[in-house]
Amino acid sequence: MLRTIRAHLDHRAATQPDRVFLIAPETGAILTYGDLQRHARALTAQLLALGVRPGEKVSLMMCNGYQTGALLLGIMYGGFTVAPINLLSQASQLRYVLEHSDTRVVFAHGAEMGRLREAIAAIGRDITILEIDVDSTALPPANPLSAEQLPRVTPPDDALLMYTSGTTGQPKGVLLSHQNVVAGGEYTSAAHALTESDRVLCVLPLYHINGQIVTAVAPLVSGGSVVLPRKFSATNYWQTAREHGCTWLNFVPTIVSYLLNAPGPLARGVKVPSVRFARSASAPLPPELHRAFEEKFGIGIIETMGMTETAAPCFTNPLDPAKRKYGSPGIAFGNEAKIVDLEGRDVPDGTPGEICIRGDNVLASYYKNPEATEKSFYAGGWLRSGDLGYRDPDGFYFVTGRLKELIIKGGENIAPREIDEALMKHPAVLEAAAVGIPDPHYGQEIMACVILKSGCACLEAELREFALAELGKYKTPKVLLFVDDLPRGPSGKVQRLKLAELHS
Repeated sequence: MLRTIRAHLDHRAATQPDRVFLIAPETGAILTYGDLQRHARALTAQLLALGVRPGEKVSLMMCNGYQTGALLLGIMYGGFTVAPINLLSQASQLRYVLEHSDTRVVFAHGAEMGRLREAIAAIGRDITILEIDVDSTALPPANPLSAEQLPRVTPPDDALLMYTSGTTGQPKGVLLSHQNVVAGGEYTSAAHALTESDRVLCVLPLYHINGQIVTAVAPLVSGGSVVLPRKFSATNYWQTAREHGCTWLNFVPTIVSYLLNAPGPLARGVKVPSVRFARSASAPLPPELHRAFEEKFGIGIIETMGMTETAAPCFTNPLDPAKRKYGSPGIAFGNEAKIVDLEGRDVPDGTPGEICIRGDNVLASYYKNPEATEKSFYAGGWLRSGDLGYRDPDGFYFVTGRLKELIIKGGENIAPREIDEALMKHPAVLEAAAVGIPDPHYGQEIMACVILKSGCACLEAELREFALAELGKYKTPKVLLFVDDLPRGPSGKVQRLKLAELHS
């Protein structure tokens, strides 16, 4: 079996070198499997010449584009560990990720260069920055290595390092091996019966596990292709899918909402005959949005569920529309799953508990964090998802809540403590606590409850302006509530999930 990114790409380049792998619709640039292999081998030579050793970290700080897709796979191909950086990261988080990841080189496009240089200067460690045009089709500036000159790559070797928010505020480094990454691609490909003739429209960023595995690795595994716009645009979405003959769509519930509510001609619905299904993940898809999309556009949505720790997919609804269930992310596919009680004991169908997952797609450890690794697993390699739910008699899983207090806005994981600490920098704020609240577009929005210091005053507009400067627009709370007290447990810890009850 082919269990590394290199093995899959070498197979495609040897058997179908001229087959299209990637299309950049803004420029019309095409990347074939043969092109991708040459790019990866030149990139390997470039990184080795810079002194980067196999297994060391190489980061990407780039929006989607031709070079982003080639670099993402090319870094793993060469035996290095790719560590993509979320473009929504604020300064403190950016510094933490760059420092904690031990990254040696960062590829970045012009828009990110200023804040990247500031972050590296604050760290005080030598990190090489390579500025790159995401639309460029040029090979890296080095002669491609031959197969014999390439560093050895094996399935257990590190391939991908992703940082995901935790409730403590500091991101955790999810370290995935080639086996994990390939398994995620294989499970996606098998679940959706992907073939060489399939082409996905990818509007999710390649710094997210969903974009990486589902829309980059899965097509590589199946021999298909990906259309990769720089970003999502409701105005151009259907035209892009039609022009390039996309056969499936991959998105998050927020995009479903945007497409449903797009103005003008799109409001009447469109037809793209080549599309055989759509796939939704990263957050629960409300059944009302699910049904409305299918009725309006005539395209069935396969709801799924995944985690960064499981290299994206862990549940999926069946390909057959008659067998799908609204409100459920589906059945375990590829990996195993079960429901356990608070002591880790299996519970029968219909009984609520925590969802646990085991399989070749599940990470072995968190990077440089043995404590988090130990807390996240039960005996036998069962990963604790942090999601509460139950399994019905047909094997379908239903998510009912979170053990963790993580806020998931539009597929973005946001640590509540990050919001708390930013608001508490305001001189009038004594205490703050953030929580996720339901939102029809993003799945969840952010609400923060704030206690002011005695004798201090602060208007909502003033605090919001302060939050915008500290957190940026995306993480600034939509709702700010000034309260006299916060709900607490016996130990005095704020009970965040009770905060949501204050929102009306």
